[in-house]
Amino acid sequence: MEKDVKVDIGVKDDARKKLVETLNMRLSDEYVLYTKTRNYHWNVIGPRFSQLHKFFEEQYEILDEMVDEIAERTRQLGGKSLGTLEEFARHSSISEQPGQYPDPQTMISNLLKDHETIIKTLRKNADEADEQYDDMATNDFFLEAVQKHEKMAWMLRAHLEGKDVL
Repeated sequence: MEKDVKVDIGVKDDARKKLVETLNMRLSDEYVLYTKTRNYHWNVIGPRFSQLHKFFEEQYEILDEMVDEIAERTRQLGGKSLGTLEEFARHSSISEQPGQYPDPQTMISNLLKDHETIIKTLRKNADEADEQYDDMATNDFFLEAVQKHEKMAWMLRAHLEGKDVL
């Protein structure tokens, strides 16, 4: 039988529980975005196949690390991390398009939109972690995630800018 050990890190129990819920929603978003990016990596076609195949791989590898970091932060706060595809789909604000294989420009636009959605949500979560739950560490954690997503969004945006659009 598993014994729960009290988590005494200076964050109130009710705040930790709320933060765990929030982290699990972000974990779900990240996992769905990871899967979507990997799907595009597998299914991209066209004259820039090689470049985009490698680009999507670089992005999903970053997302894979972020998934692990969020799950571990959830555990650090004494919570359990979601871990099934059904849970991720149920708790994610990112939508998938099963059975659809968009052109490369649409793939990039879809991913950019998803990153921007996550960025806005993470900013709100960071404010809540600091102001409502008095958890500077989780606030910092969310802000680092914002920076990673902003960089990935910038790279996606760069593929859509200029005359040489896909």
